[in-house]
Amino acid sequence: MTMIEIQNLKKSFGETTACDIPSLAIHDGDLLGLVGNNGAGKTTLFRLMLDLLQADNGHVLLDGIDPSVSEDWKQATAAHIDDSFLIDYLTPEEYFAFLAKLSGIPQREVDERLTTFEHFAGGEVLGQKKLIRNLSAGNKQKVGIIAALIRQPKLVILDEPFNFLDPTSQSILKRMLTDYNKQTGATILLSSHNLQHTIDISSRIVLLEKGHVISDIVNDSDEARQQLVDYFEEKA
Repeated sequence: MTMIEIQNLKKSFGETTACDIPSLAIHDGDLLGLVGNNGAGKTTLFRLMLDLLQADNGHVLLDGIDPSVSEDWKQATAAHIDDSFLIDYLTPEEYFAFLAKLSGIPQREVDERLTTFEHFAGGEVLGQKKLIRNLSAGNKQKVGIIAALIRQPKLVILDEPFNFLDPTSQSILKRMLTDYNKQTGATILLSSHNLQHTIDISSRIVLLEKGHVISDIVNDSDEARQQLVDYFEEKA
């Protein structure tokens, strides 16, 4: 089944085309990596999906719902794009409790779910009694990722989730995302400048350039890696 359907989606900023995708379908259970150089349109595409930007033309459907028309998609969708998604005058625990309350999740269940993120949090996020605004960039990133996963959504969208994380946290995150995808069947979309991490975990990789889809690659062999490496080496 199709989780995300894109048709004739266009967005420009002045003379710059940020998104021009005639057709793209992302299926239930895809772990899709979005790659491309700066200005490729990755964040713009995510913001269009989440109704944070208004398209010039075309539409996105999330599980059959147009986000610009209805908010019914929000209960099954979670995302972390940047720090603006966080309520930084709360502690991480207060923030997670707030999100859970909005979703009708009991506090006891929130506490149980948080235990599964303790390894990723690394003793620096939970139980520190620090406001989010006073955390390091890496720990703010962890808060955003945990917040996206704690509600156990059907669709997860993460923009550059490996940014600011140390190598150990990056490795833990890769396992977290692949395990979550396998255990729940959730659809996960992530963008990353780290090509190797994207190749390591993605079942499918979409390559963007100046808002256009250049390649849509099933990542089931070394040919996918080589195709991407060749593309970026040619651009160097």
